[in-house]
Amino acid sequence: MKIDPELAVTLAAVADEGTFDAASRALGVTPSAVSQRLKSLEEQLGRVLVVRAKPARLTEAGESVVRLARQIALLEHDALTALGLDDVNAPRTRIPLAVNADSMATWFLSPLARLSATHELDFDLHRDDQNFTARLLESGTVMGAVTSEAEPVAGCSVSPLGVLEYHAMAAPAFARRWFGDGVTADALAAAPFVDFDRRDTLQHEWLSAMGVAQRGVPRHYVPASHDYALAVRLGLGWGMVPLLQGDHELVRLGGPPLRVSLYWQQWNLRSRLLDTIAAEVADEARRVLSR
Repeated sequence: MKIDPELAVTLAAVADEGTFDAASRALGVTPSAVSQRLKSLEEQLGRVLVVRAKPARLTEAGESVVRLARQIALLEHDALTALGLDDVNAPRTRIPLAVNADSMATWFLSPLARLSATHELDFDLHRDDQNFTARLLESGTVMGAVTSEAEPVAGCSVSPLGVLEYHAMAAPAFARRWFGDGVTADALAAAPFVDFDRRDTLQHEWLSAMGVAQRGVPRHYVPASHDYALAVRLGLGWGMVPLLQGDHELVRLGGPPLRVSLYWQQWNLRSRLLDTIAAEVADEARRVLSR
C-alpha cells in the first residue's frame, strides 16, 4: 500500500490551517476537493485521520500521515536545491519548530532571522514549556524542537545546546518592601511571586530550595516571557528571570540559581536543510547560553 503524497499534503494543510475552507484556500482548490481527498485517504487506510471540529484535530493515525507529508516536503526541497532548481519562483518551504517561551524571548529568534535572510523559509513556531515541546515532535507537528529532554524522541536525534540559567529577581522597591529584613522563609511565605503558567515549576523549586512550601504563597500568572519579566520589573512580584533577561533594574534575591539544560531534537532524517537549521541554532546557543 502506498500513500498518495497529494492526499498527505492535503491532510497537512487541514492540520496547519485548522479548517477545510482555510486548507482549500492554501492549496488553491475547492473545499469539496479537500473533503473528497481526505475521504479517499481515510477509505484507503481504513483509519479516521482527522476529527471534523473547529479547529480540526488530527487523530494518532493522522499525525503519522502528516509527519510523512512534512518529511516528503523537506526531502523534495533538498533534492531541488542539489539540482540547482530552487529558483525564486519555487514555493517557500514551511518549517514548523517548537521552542520554549524563554528561549524565544532571549536567543532563539536571532538564528532564524539569519536563516531567513539566506533561505526561502517560512518558520512556524509552536511555543510550549521546554518539558513539553518534545511531544510536538512525536505527533509530527514540528520538525525540530528546543527541549529539556536529553533522551531522544522515537525517530529523532538529540544534541545538547547549553544551559538557560535563572535567578530569583525583584524590582528594588519590591525588595525593600517585602525583604527589608532579609530574604527569610517568613518573608518568602508572604511576598507574592509571578508564575508563568500553571505548568511552570521554577518558582516552586526555588522556594523549596529556600525551605518554603509554595502552597498558599500569593502569586500572579503572567503567561508571556517578555511580559513576565516586565511584571517583575514593575514590582508585581518576584520571579525566576533568565540571566539573559536580567538587567540593572532588577536585584537578585540570592539563593541557588536554577539551571535548565536545553537540547535540540530533530527528526532523524538526512536533510541538508534541517541540518543547516540545527547548526545555526547550535552556533547561537554556544554564544549565549551557559555551559
